[in-house]
Amino acid sequence: MRKIVISAVLAATLVAPIMASATETVDKVLITLTSAEQQTRGMAMVLGNMMQAKGAKVSVLLCDSAGDMALKEYKSEPLKPKNVTPEQLLQKLISGGAKVDVCALYLPNKGVGMEALLDGVGAAKPPVMADALMDSDTRVFNF
Repeated sequence: MRKIVISAVLAATLVAPIMASATETVDKVLITLTSAEQQTRGMAMVLGNMMQAKGAKVSVLLCDSAGDMALKEYKSEPLKPKNVTPEQLLQKLISGGAKVDVCALYLPNKGVGMEALLDGVGAAKPPVMADALMDSDTRVFNF
């Protein structure tokens, strides 16, 4: 009987943190997107919009070729089944209040200025981004 009680207490101790994290709400989300893959970009934006719809404050950091999504002149092919582009989903996030930035290295290495970016997109400042990444109240998702 003692082994059963000890086993039950041990199991409850191991499962309790998992159960708590499953019901824990996330208030702040930071999505870092570096992928050149169209479907990965699309899914990152779909999930960002879903988290925003569930009440999370969403921020997005676009780096490397993913920064191209933030260019006014950039157009990609629509993705099925909704026939929308990742850029359209990004603009939906922005219209919902998301903070979107390209990484600090993007503009100078692309050879363009802030005027090339969509309205509502900024350039990240490394100290501010470091603080956001280290914020214990922020859940970070990397794509």
